[in-house]
Amino acid sequence: MKQDIRKLTDVQLKDWFSQHGEQGFRAKQVHEWLWKKSALSFEQMTNLSVPMRDLLNTNFEIRPLTIDQEQRSNDGTIKSSFRLFDGNLVEGVLIPSLRTDDTDRMTACVSSQVGCSLTCKFCATGYMDRKRNLDAAEIYDQVVTIDRQAKENYNVPLSNIVYMGMGEPLLNYKNVLESVDRITSPDGLGMSPKRITVSTAGIAKMIRQLGDDAVKFNLALSLHAANDLKRDQIMPINESNTLEVLGDALSYFYKKTGTRITFEYILFYNFNDTMQDAQELWKFTKRVPAKINIIEYNPIAEANFKNTDSQTLEKFAGFLDSKGVMVNVRRSRGKDIDAACGQLAGKK
Repeated sequence: MKQDIRKLTDVQLKDWFSQHGEQGFRAKQVHEWLWKKSALSFEQMTNLSVPMRDLLNTNFEIRPLTIDQEQRSNDGTIKSSFRLFDGNLVEGVLIPSLRTDDTDRMTACVSSQVGCSLTCKFCATGYMDRKRNLDAAEIYDQVVTIDRQAKENYNVPLSNIVYMGMGEPLLNYKNVLESVDRITSPDGLGMSPKRITVSTAGIAKMIRQLGDDAVKFNLALSLHAANDLKRDQIMPINESNTLEVLGDALSYFYKKTGTRITFEYILFYNFNDTMQDAQELWKFTKRVPAKINIIEYNPIAEANFKNTDSQTLEKFAGFLDSKGVMVNVRRSRGKDIDAACGQLAGKK
């Protein structure tokens, strides 16, 4: 099998050209085609000679993902099922803003793993087995493809990226950070890291590593309960990454990066929507500068959770607001095509 050229480091690519009697600038040209121009074949690399393109084609391959299926929601959201080179499927979503004062906001929600190993009880992906991690190029390709969809359908390029699709990004740490580098580098897509948010279910060790690596992107924690007993029930990862441990890791991350944390909180009916829950959440947010996104629950066939009622939601959010917490209520998008938060599962 030919080697995937996008898995070579820049140094390895330069060494390969040197071994074949070519100067180092050839590696830079190929790098630009791969990561800035998003070339999907060597034939597109027209500033290389035909013999050089043939040599590359003999030794290497490019493994782009393809759109297996595309669905459009009544609200303008577009969900794509992406087929990978080995036949596996992942899903990604284009989410256009519905606000009339923010029509240039186009968000890509991308996946980082085929399936997931964390078994969160409210998430469709959590009921799948984790088959493998995505490599950096497969994450990069999702962004490029969704950016093209934004331009073709809305005449607007992507403005934001969220790693909130299938999988736990921090359990695919190396490839996720490499993909961010390819997306944000001036030699890549040149997007601002402040336009990127990586969401985790709470891997404390890796949150600390993000701090040590001084990442520039935003971090979101899927919290959903601010006491260990309740969080254990819906997110088994909490048993080994308790709220106390997570709080310490988040404080460390903030100290190292100065980046405010986003807490994601789904209000489940008669589970985590009481005023006591709101008080516990408020106390937890005092550990580190943060904002809270209250998220609408999106039903899945595998679970019996229900959305809280609007009156309870308003009271819950109002309490947090009265305490000076920055809180936003996020309405679901793409629910009619199973594209909303927690519904991605790579199914037909």
